[in-house]
Amino acid sequence: MRAQRIVSLLPSATEMVAALGLAHRLVGRSHQCDFPAGIEALPVLSATKVALDGTSRDIDGRVNQIIAQGVSDYRVDADLLRALEPDVILTQTQCAICAVTPADLEEALCGWLGGAGPTLVSLAPDDLGDVWGDMVRVGAALGAERKARAVAAELRARLAAIAENTAGATRPTVAAIEWIDPLMAGGNWMPELIEIAGGTSLFATAGQHSPWLDWGALIAADPDVILLLPCGFRIDQSLADLPLLAAQPGWAGLRAVRHGRVFVIDGHHYFNRPGPRLVESAEMIAEILHPDRFDFGHREIGWVRAPI
Repeated sequence: MRAQRIVSLLPSATEMVAALGLAHRLVGRSHQCDFPAGIEALPVLSATKVALDGTSRDIDGRVNQIIAQGVSDYRVDADLLRALEPDVILTQTQCAICAVTPADLEEALCGWLGGAGPTLVSLAPDDLGDVWGDMVRVGAALGAERKARAVAAELRARLAAIAENTAGATRPTVAAIEWIDPLMAGGNWMPELIEIAGGTSLFATAGQHSPWLDWGALIAADPDVILLLPCGFRIDQSLADLPLLAAQPGWAGLRAVRHGRVFVIDGHHYFNRPGPRLVESAEMIAEILHPDRFDFGHREIGWVRAPI
């Protein structure tokens, strides 16, 4: 009997597989899957139709053009997918803009030759509880449910330790910005991460999708801390978009700007991936909000202070 063959079309799912010690079973990945090291050697099965250069406003415009045409943002290599003969395909339904969805796979899976075809595991987390539940679902599909439950419990314990250490601490108000232009607040699991790390989350509600944010609402709230973690952006990309914020009326007068408490975080590898490294994401916020209590070593690697 051959070893199980896994294709992951979702970066967070790829990281879950690796956390379960099963990365050696992966035979294909999405164009976004880039962690852990060595994954990049796997065949790439997807590609985006959206050019990712330019500002957040540029990218938003291109995405909206594709959505207006009623087509997907992604291409899936159906021939290569079939040639890899996966037993399990991991994908998602949480966001059609962020990663490949089952709808993108329909043509590739249509008329699958040989038996019933692969098992499709589609993840759709809304909050941290869903993320850990998805870890167990992935583990069950891969014959490693007990291991998945143990890993999820360990991750929850690490978060609990952070929350315990922030008990009684002053809780600054935090605006997590998931997209810069147009402005969007970080929702879903991000408010939970902020609360765990000892902050008070503004604008978004845990378990609900990220809401668009009116500029006037940001000015009125005048947060103590601003976290810039645009979806899919690394630190250098977010830094390049800072002039878009600086040009907005009232930016210079915000409390967070005046006190030098605007921070740029690698959203691409951490906050935007609902997988094991959400724990590291909470660690980063804890370092930022309470440097007297936490130092996990993420500064200058996962986050930087914005040069404002």
